[in-house]
Order: sequence, then C-alpha cells, then structure tokens
Amino acid sequence: MHLNSRYSKLIILACLFHVSCPIIAQDSSVLTDEQILALYSDLRVADVSDGMDMVGLRDHGLVDPGIQALWKDMDDFSHQFRGIAVTVRYIPTNKVVPNPMPPDEFRSWEGAWYNQISSEPFVEFLKKGSVVVIDASGDGDTGSVGSYNSLAWYAKGAVGILSTGSIRDTDEIIKQKIPVYLDPLQRGRGIRPGRNEVESVNRPVEIGGVTIHPGDVVVADGDGVVVVPRQYAEKVAEYAHVILDGDKNGRRALYEQLGRPLDHTVQEKN
Repeated sequence: MHLNSRYSKLIILACLFHVSCPIIAQDSSVLTDEQILALYSDLRVADVSDGMDMVGLRDHGLVDPGIQALWKDMDDFSHQFRGIAVTVRYIPTNKVVPNPMPPDEFRSWEGAWYNQISSEPFVEFLKKGSVVVIDASGDGDTGSVGSYNSLAWYAKGAVGILSTGSIRDTDEIIKQKIPVYLDPLQRGRGIRPGRNEVESVNRPVEIGGVTIHPGDVVVADGDGVVVVPRQYAEKVAEYAHVILDGDKNGRRALYEQLGRPLDHTVQEKN
C-alpha cells in the first residue's frame, strides 16, 4: 500500500476523525538502518506520535517530558536528531572502594575500573546515525558522559545521546553542539570509577517510562523524545509524512497570506 494512493489517504483521514481504522502490523525490521534513517530524516516528534496512533500504538513510545534537550538551537534546529538506538545500562556498584589512596595508586585504580568494570563496550556498535541510549537509573551523582567521550561518540557517527541523566561537562557539550536529551535534575558530576559498572550492552533499557530496544528509532526535538519500535518504523513514517506535509502546506499558505518570508519549516523539499 502506498500513501499516494487515494485508499491510503482515506484510511489516514478515518483515523484522524476517529472512524474505525485498521491497526497496521507490517514488520519493517527487514529495512536497513540507512533506509529507516532516510524515512525519518525530517520528521518531528509530533508527526511520529500521530503516526504511532495510526498504527494502533497510542500512548506508546512517548518518553516522559522530564527528559529534555540539554540545549536548543532555534535557528537551524541542530539540537534535533533522528537515529537508531544503541543501548547501554550502567548500574550502581556495591564494590568496596579503598579511600583515600596515594595519587599514583588512585590513577592505577581509576584506569583499571574504567577498563574492566565501567567501560564503554557499546562504542564498537556506533556508526553513522546511531543514538547512544543510556539507562543510568539509580547512579546518583555520577557523570557517565562528559565532554571527551561524547565528542568521541559523535566522531564515530552518533547523532545524539539519550540518557536518564549522568551527564557532566555540560558547558563544553553545549559548545560542541552535541544533541543530548536527559533529565536535567539527574545530571552527574562524579567519575564512574567507584560509583557504577556496566551491566549490559544492546539489551532493552528503560528511559522515561519507555522500553527501548537496540535498533529502535529515536526522534528528539523541542517536544521531547519519541521511540518507534523497529518493526513498525516504515508504516509509522509513512503516516507521519502525511501529517508533516499537511502541516507544511497549511502553514506555508498562511505565511504567504501574512507576507512572511518562507523559512525551512515550511519550504518544500527539493
């Protein structure tokens, strides 16, 4: 079924006006990451949320609004991202930490903890279009993400970071314009050694009341974050594009009526 068909548009209108509409269960897990990223390249959280409604996933995937953008760019919207989830879970440690330690002993202990207990094994899975999804619930005042490793992940192709919290060096991260969404009340300042350990990589995690599987689609903008289960990604995107196109067309007409210059939010794609 193609959305440019009259039948498809009638189904969408039926859903919008609460007329009986089908629940779509088409499995799009066979699509490549690149194909999915192309489908979502310009979609907004609102469009995707509406698309989720249309496939029968009402109130699914919407991350708690307490998870917010660390910074916003209202000119180019560079704080937004659309990407594929790579997941990691850090948990509070219960290991006894010797304290205090002489400087040389501390550096040796710190390095061993980073390498053996609280490492970043998910990095090998990062590629263009990845979103680093971090469940660090219960870590307390721990900064699992800082200015250096966030930039290193970005260099490997990550388009953004979604985390329960555990972010430090926030001034530098903002300066580097790395999109980050987190609970601002859960920012962490202490290093990982002595505080947490890696529990799992590329396993389901929970962020803001939403279960996120590796490979799911994550869309983030000023409205927050929505997560699309991968098997529904294609159908959700198809419906979401109808919503986006309708919004652009309607607002573009009003811009022209008001004599406003067209900005990138209403211009047609080439």
